[in-house]
Amino acid sequence: MDHLSFITAYINTGSAWLLMIIIAIVSFIVQWRFKSKFKTYSEIPLLSGLSGQEVAERMLRDNGIYDVQVISVEGQLTDHYNPENKTVNLSPDVYYSRSVASAAVAAHECGHAVQHAKAYAWLSFRSAMVPAISIASTITQWTLFIGVMLLFFTHNPLVLAIGVAALALVTFFSFITLPVEFDASRRALAWLNNNYTVMQTREEHKQAKDALWWAAMTYVVAALSSLAALLYYASFLFDRRN
Repeated sequence: MDHLSFITAYINTGSAWLLMIIIAIVSFIVQWRFKSKFKTYSEIPLLSGLSGQEVAERMLRDNGIYDVQVISVEGQLTDHYNPENKTVNLSPDVYYSRSVASAAVAAHECGHAVQHAKAYAWLSFRSAMVPAISIASTITQWTLFIGVMLLFFTHNPLVLAIGVAALALVTFFSFITLPVEFDASRRALAWLNNNYTVMQTREEHKQAKDALWWAAMTYVVAALSSLAALLYYASFLFDRRN
């Protein structure tokens, strides 16, 4: 590698590293803001007095879904929909709470159940990728670091190339997740807007929308973080060719 190529490689890697730092800072801010919003809206009682469980069950019924069970799972922010056993899993803070935040989160997770029932294309595509992503996620944990070391000491790019390919798949998956999450929130807010027995004031709707928007932003920064990491490790392969 000549001096010009070395300088170019240094700049490319440095730029990718700087991008990772910037996104990490943004991610920290977004995560902090989301948790702050969730805490605030968790302390605002829902005027209808419905719990997260009751909101979820009502949304499922209103969408003609009777084969999905709403259950409580341990942990914080562990809320999710499981398409394999058709369960809406809500954390205790959401399942039992009668707050604006719990209603918003419960409705969002039911939005995924509605997607499943209606065979929403992006959700189907994402679900089909899960087995491959499980393997790719495991591979990236060791191939990237080992690959960089082997490239540095032996100039063999094979292991790093495998790691970069696996990370590319994980990154693609994180971006596929975005339309799924945004659509689930859209369905949740549309249902909440049409059901004044659940949320009875415009202020409650505004607060629910704000909570779901910040939740969606956590997925955006996660996708960008994965992309930044991909660019960083890919820069080693690109620089090698120079």
